Amino acid sequence: MSDQDSVHQSFETLAIHAGNTADPLTGAVVPPIYQVSTFKQDGVGGLRGGYEYSRSGNPTRTALEENLAALEGGRRGLAFASGLAAEDCLLRTLLTPGDHVVIPNDAYGGTFRLFAKVVSRWGVEWSVADTTDPASVRAAMTPRTKVVWVETPSNPLLGITDIAAVADVARTAGAKLVVDNTFASPYLQQPLALGADVVVHSMTKYMGGHSDVVGGALVVNSDDIGEELAYHQNAMGAVCGPFDAWLVLRGIKTLAVRMDRHSENATRIAEMLTRHPKVTSILYPGLSDHPGHEIAAKQMRSFGGMVSFRVQGGEEAAVAVCDRAKLFTLGESLGGVESLIEHPGRMTHASVAGSALEVPGDLVRLSVGIESADDLLADLQQALG
Repeated sequence: MSDQDSVHQSFETLAIHAGNTADPLTGAVVPPIYQVSTFKQDGVGGLRGGYEYSRSGNPTRTALEENLAALEGGRRGLAFASGLAAEDCLLRTLLTPGDHVVIPNDAYGGTFRLFAKVVSRWGVEWSVADTTDPASVRAAMTPRTKVVWVETPSNPLLGITDIAAVADVARTAGAKLVVDNTFASPYLQQPLALGADVVVHSMTKYMGGHSDVVGGALVVNSDDIGEELAYHQNAMGAVCGPFDAWLVLRGIKTLAVRMDRHSENATRIAEMLTRHPKVTSILYPGLSDHPGHEIAAKQMRSFGGMVSFRVQGGEEAAVAVCDRAKLFTLGESLGGVESLIEHPGRMTHASVAGSALEVPGDLVRLSVGIESADDLLADLQQALG
């Protein structure tokens, strides 16, 4: 499919066809898994199809990267071994020692660990801001700020950032806006169209969708940044393998229908939780009283499958809810077809304990799957007691 062909096609069509050209040798409608390390060259310097070594490029990964770019409306997509590998490559491409980054006060624990324990060791400084408030972002910036980092919806408190407004703040100061779009997926939200410079994904989550692959992605709207990222991707080497790329491509084909069901189920669960006497707070942008509801409704197609809530009785009560769940599997990660439950304070966000990003001890996070909503509701009711 050419770029021109894809311009006017709907998301559902692009998810199935972008990058997925029929195999020229056999006509196979699914791109093959090129499980190969090196490629025969047509003479010295004569690369057949542009491929020489699978770290530098692989046809299966190329298919995925073209698909990613199309779905996010970007100029270039790049696929990595994990979401954190993608983030690491991005930061080392955009930043040099002495630069400054604004990070959200509600972010994935692994992202915080990357900034606090890794990137800071080579001279990059960071400050925390409430990215749901553009004025807070502006106040946290310095003359050395090169990147503003946003998650929306955020992990695990489901905060909503006005991407267009924060993009204006970043652009005015000469900084790049990076949006982690993992919770929404490109089906529900397209940050590049709202002014972001780079989109980050953990493809492990909704893009793959079946809890059977680990991967990460970057999508950019600049050819120049895309070339710089591709250079660093090859130089650093944390690329997505061909089988993993094939699995993500397969998952993306059903992304739209899965996200619709995730969102429908999550909405029903959030509404039930609002009525439960042992729940003190529900964090879901689909609820009309969520502080970011209006912005989410403006910039998202729907509200996604992630729900967090706080319970009476504090941390031990929250842990007990997680332990009593049966249909909801106790586990980290998110975005698979099966429902998961976890205690962020002791699991995914343990690395932020004692920092400005520390999460409440009474918080429970749900990744709502695509099972029967009635069965999920019954399991949560018995887990809450």
